[in-house]
Amino acid sequence: MNQTEKISGVFSTQEILKVGTGTTTRKSIRKAFWFCAEIDSGERAGSIEVQPLNANYVPSGPKKAIDRERFLNEFAPEPEFYQSTVFPRMREITKTVARGERHRNNGELYSAEMEFNNALNLDVDNIRATFGLGLTYMARGENAKAENILERIVKMEDAFDQEYKHLYNEFGIQLRKGKMTQKAVAYYKRALELSSQDENIYYNMARAHLDNQEPAAALEFLCKALELNPGFVEASQFLLWLYNKKMLPEEKKQELAAVLKKAQETVAQATAPAAPASQPGDSAAGAESPPASNS
Repeated sequence: MNQTEKISGVFSTQEILKVGTGTTTRKSIRKAFWFCAEIDSGERAGSIEVQPLNANYVPSGPKKAIDRERFLNEFAPEPEFYQSTVFPRMREITKTVARGERHRNNGELYSAEMEFNNALNLDVDNIRATFGLGLTYMARGENAKAENILERIVKMEDAFDQEYKHLYNEFGIQLRKGKMTQKAVAYYKRALELSSQDENIYYNMARAHLDNQEPAAALEFLCKALELNPGFVEASQFLLWLYNKKMLPEEKKQELAAVLKKAQETVAQATAPAAPASQPGDSAAGAESPPASNS
């Protein structure tokens, strides 16, 4: 393989095993298949991310990064196997999940459940299908089933990658709206362990704490959201709502004077008729609306 060629596809490794003892000892070769892709950016750029194929020949389970030199020494390309078996299975799962999401968006919740389960039968760790199934159960009010999905999600580190940001934010929002506020707080805590610089998670954590009758905790997380993004419109509105409802501790008001002033400026600019439109992603990519003014 050309040293500068970008690596992507299915590869195999071989392990020699000894079977038996003494004079009956014999060697056997165990072959394992992996989906491999070169990492483009970040600290691990140039390394190869490898993920095992499961019994259904789809990438599933934990990923790990290895250096390019080791990869070229230990992994052999399997292009025909990828084209004939792995790629069609991956495409099947993608289409099945897309059908599930379409059914869920249309309110066809039992059809959505069937499609998400079909995808999970092929890949039990499929993140989109797992989130989709959990959101489907919450939409049907089946909180016990949703809690089982929640327990599965919090163990899946990849579930909190930026790729799935809209899904994990939506999942947490629905937990809160479903009155599962303690579960929502625990869920967001896990999300912050894996994505600690996302202001939207801090904001949504603040909403969950407010519903839990914990305004001091809500304020703490709200301030962190504004520290990460001082121009966060929804967070600024939320902070002003707390202020107007006299929910800010007296001893904190002086300390928060500058933050409150910035929040007022942010909201005024966002609501002014001549204010420029926000750029995509500047505000609530998954953040909830602030509390209603009459709530």
